[in-house]
Amino acid sequence: MISMKKRKDLFIGKLLLSLFLLAWAVIQIYPLIWLALFSLKDNAEIFGGNISGFPKVPKWGNYPDALQQGGVLIYFFNSLLVTSITIAATILLSSTTAYAISRMKWKLNGKVMMFLLLGMMVPVHAALLPLFIVLSRLKLLNTYLALLLPYIAFALPLGVFTLTGFLSGIPREMEESAAIDGAHIYRTFFSIIMPLVSPAIATVAIFTYLASWNELMFAVTFISRKEFNTLTVGIMSMVGSYVTRWGPIGAGLMIATIPTMVIYILLSKQVQKSMIAGAVKG
Repeated sequence: MISMKKRKDLFIGKLLLSLFLLAWAVIQIYPLIWLALFSLKDNAEIFGGNISGFPKVPKWGNYPDALQQGGVLIYFFNSLLVTSITIAATILLSSTTAYAISRMKWKLNGKVMMFLLLGMMVPVHAALLPLFIVLSRLKLLNTYLALLLPYIAFALPLGVFTLTGFLSGIPREMEESAAIDGAHIYRTFFSIIMPLVSPAIATVAIFTYLASWNELMFAVTFISRKEFNTLTVGIMSMVGSYVTRWGPIGAGLMIATIPTMVIYILLSKQVQKSMIAGAVKG
């Protein structure tokens, strides 16, 4: 039997932990709430002192203005296209590479893994000028490939590293059983291995999404034509030289944030499974 004092101590401990987690959740969510309220105001209200409060009269027209006049709809499509292709290509290339490294025996196995891990240590700033020169000579500037190629290249090392760890923990007997049943290597990979590492794939997808969706340096350097601008560059360009309408900019930022929340909600359980599995293996 637990004494009354121990029960009281446990209750107080749980209460303090709950209050701490609640306060931490409010701190994390508040910027999003502030942005939502900010997007429903005009310059007069913002500069009139009501920056963080509720809008007196919500300016819902900021959202159509951002989508149409601000060009956010075009920027959103560009970001969605580039990010989707980057995620798909990264998952396909990193999963097949990780499978070859962790499940197959060949001479350059360890060297290829080391080469990919070295790619994680290359600073983005160091690759900016060489990439610009290469893309310029290949006449790929102001095209989607100018963003896709660097995004995929920089996402691959982390993807291979993550998936290799998961694949190394899968029993080889599963592949041997599939081979006995007559399944070729491609069917074994896509029908058996890929479903087993779905938590790791979800983790790679989220990290790749965040890196591509929020990227600014490559986008502002390799793209100068408006029709190829992504959201980060497009929203930055909405700041005027003389007058800036902050309400539509806030609306554009809110629109850019919504996909991140949706993707995290859809894949959060898979990411939690990935972290738990990694902790158990460790």
